[in-house]
This record gives sequence, structure tokens and C-alpha cells, in this order.
Amino acid sequence: MAYPHEAASSGPQPAHLAPDSEPTGSGPDARGPRLASVVVFVHDHDASADFYGELLNMKVTVRTSTAALLVSRNGFQVYLRAVGAHAIHPTGHVGAHYVIWTADGPDDFQRCERVLRARSDRVDTREAEGFTLLEGRDPSGLPVLVAYPGPDEVARLEIISRYYV
Repeated sequence: MAYPHEAASSGPQPAHLAPDSEPTGSGPDARGPRLASVVVFVHDHDASADFYGELLNMKVTVRTSTAALLVSRNGFQVYLRAVGAHAIHPTGHVGAHYVIWTADGPDDFQRCERVLRARSDRVDTREAEGFTLLEGRDPSGLPVLVAYPGPDEVARLEIISRYYV
């Protein structure tokens, strides 16, 4: 069963706007577009759907022989596309290389760590300026990162060199 689609909060509301009102898309109060979906090419979409479903608390809403769509409670979507067991993921080429998720709270962060330690052959935890970053691998060997607290709670004041070298 799919989660109901609810609007995702994109941070604190401006003081002069009612909590449910939306800026018109222009002017100083416009928040701009928000990320709605991520497409991940994987070796095995069934194994990856199980992994991401458990880690991110998402439900598979559509599945074909080569793809799966997972949806979160707030409507965020992860599309998984099977590209074969021997497809490579070239680091350093143009394109997105990391997606960093934010845990819902400290208990959720600990749950994510348990899932990664149970399902990933390599898990690292590192402290940054005011937040903790957890890194594991998905079934295709792709890096999966979960942070807590999120950037809406603790501003990111550094660029972590690990992610751009």
C-alpha cells in the first residue's frame, strides 16, 4: 500500500506567511524547487528495493522486471533501475555521486546504523561540525550516507573533502 502523499516541509516558514501558505515562486520569500525524486542505477533492483525500503522506511509502489519505485511518507521518490550485475559506477565523472539522507531523529539515526551494519560490509561513522555522518554501502556497492541532525537543524559550514576528491 502506498503512503499518502503529503507536502514535504522545506524548512522554517517565513514569519509573515501562514504555515500552510505557499510563496508564489518569485520574490524574496520564494523557496525554489525542492528535490522530489532520485534515480539510482543498481545491479539488482529487487535486492536494492528491499535494502532502501528498510533503511529509508519507504514502500515499493511500482515494480517492473527492471525497475522499482519507492515512495516515502512525505512523497519523496526513489527510482531504482537495474542495469546488470557487471555495470560499473565510474567515480569522478560528471553527475551526482552521493545522496545524503537525514535521519528523522536520534532513534532513527541509530536504527539506520543498525540496518547498515547488518546489511553493509563496510560502515563508517564520522563527526563533522555539529552533526554525525554515517556511511555504508547498498547491495550494488554504492555509498549510502545518513546524517543527523539535518541541515535544517545544524548549518553545514564545511565541505567534507572525502566527497569531492
